[in-house]
Amino acid sequence: MTIFGKSVSEYFAFQRGIVILIILVALARLTLSLAGFPTSSVKWISVTTMGLLGLVYCAIQVPRSGFGGYKHLLPLLVMQSATGNLIVAAAIALAIATGTDNIYSLPEYSGGADGKTWPHAGAHIVLGVIVGPLVAWLLGSGIMFVVKKVSPRNPGSPAAA
Repeated sequence: MTIFGKSVSEYFAFQRGIVILIILVALARLTLSLAGFPTSSVKWISVTTMGLLGLVYCAIQVPRSGFGGYKHLLPLLVMQSATGNLIVAAAIALAIATGTDNIYSLPEYSGGADGKTWPHAGAHIVLGVIVGPLVAWLLGSGIMFVVKKVSPRNPGSPAAA
């Protein structure tokens, strides 16, 4: 399957390190929470921060490496967001199944309400995989625009002629 002329494996290869970090951080956060570490400590391990780092990394590296343009940034961000949000949704489902809160289902991270609900898990899948990447793509496109303006042009490119 190709998206904007690139295979899914090309997108994953481009951001392998970022996706691995998102997985490790999301699972570490869940594991520490389930192991009884205080929420005040676990909250500093942030999947959102990893997503923001991934956004900035890709927004800078896509144009600098020649991987692609604005349209290629969106699938990268969808893949990052899907990775993190599917783990979060699974952790919420675990909390529902066991009746025991974890860091992802606590009321303070669920808008003050009980986070052990299917709508909460579903929101991570629907909003987290669709709306989140679109907002991130807008921000990333702004970063890419600046990177393209300040980065030296390839002497062989038509724009430099």
